[in-house]
Amino acid sequence: MATASSRTSSFSRNFSSPSVSASYSQQARGIKRGPNGAAFVSSGILDLDDILGGGFLLGSLVVIIEDPEAPHHHLLLRNFMSQGLVHYQPLFFASPSKDPKSFLGTLPARLIPSTSSSSTKIDHHPDQEEKGLRIAWQYKKYFGEQHGALSLGKGNSQGYCDDFDLRKPLDRLLLVSENVQCISLLESSDLRDVRDRCSAFLRQFQSQSQTTLRVDGNMGLAAARIAIQSLCSPQCQYFGSDWDMLSFLRSLKAMLRSSNAVAVITFPASVLSDPMSKRWQHLADTLLSVRSIPDEDKDLAKLLTGYQDMVGFVHIHKVAKINSQVPVILDATTFSLKLQRRRSLVLERLNQAPVDGSSMAPSASCTKSIDF
Repeated sequence: MATASSRTSSFSRNFSSPSVSASYSQQARGIKRGPNGAAFVSSGILDLDDILGGGFLLGSLVVIIEDPEAPHHHLLLRNFMSQGLVHYQPLFFASPSKDPKSFLGTLPARLIPSTSSSSTKIDHHPDQEEKGLRIAWQYKKYFGEQHGALSLGKGNSQGYCDDFDLRKPLDRLLLVSENVQCISLLESSDLRDVRDRCSAFLRQFQSQSQTTLRVDGNMGLAAARIAIQSLCSPQCQYFGSDWDMLSFLRSLKAMLRSSNAVAVITFPASVLSDPMSKRWQHLADTLLSVRSIPDEDKDLAKLLTGYQDMVGFVHIHKVAKINSQVPVILDATTFSLKLQRRRSLVLERLNQAPVDGSSMAPSASCTKSIDF
């Protein structure tokens, strides 16, 4: 009597063999397993990973809407690229500049915390922490989840997500690796060349992963990253070919679905027509937008605490749900982007409950004034 083969859900990522799945979960660096066979890679910002439910889904297309007044999308793009490089994940980068490799020189270095500070966090007893937190009972769950997420991600040099120091450049040895490919969008008369380069990069990555697994079972190359900066920049020769750019996004999204890769694309929505911009946003699996803060906005300074440390706002428009039909409902969609100690990026919820014992709560006008 033949043994019945195990059935897999149509919404789960398929692995070729049990040995591949076991090796994938044990040895893959920088990858987190999620429910329903989902797998995540870190965005390079721990708070953003927590908001998105784990990070960027493998096989997904992430689109970031740029701010026309400030290049704050560079901050998100740099952390995403640096996180992949410190985990030795292949990287494909395209930029509308003559020398795209110069952008690699601005990638931040990993921030390694001191041993004393990390040991202090570990030695805290849960009972002592609970006594020290004098807050209302309805906020205990929120702070418990937040503290657990921080302890898992920060202070772990071999962890899933690292902190990065924006003041220090990434190690040059990571930038000259053969797994890093850079192209200039200015050299392409149309997007067919860019599409072919992305396809060749993904094929090479899949071949390397299979070869590595066959030789020593190491799944260190189990994820790849694609970063494309300002895809519809006016400096590009294909600018104005709206339907060609839309076709490129569809082709890239299809290639990502059949590979263990994530693509992050930024674009200035102001140079596109409103209907075409909506089509771009519809194709995105995860959709974010960044907005800068005016230098002297006295109204916001009165409404928001810690205004002097804020760089801008990050708005979450859509969260990827490839392997599930359950919608993702966020407690908040607009977050402040801050520089912690003027070197690492953090996201903070604007309407957090007060923890200093004061009874002041954010007013409704505060939320309305910063929505965008």
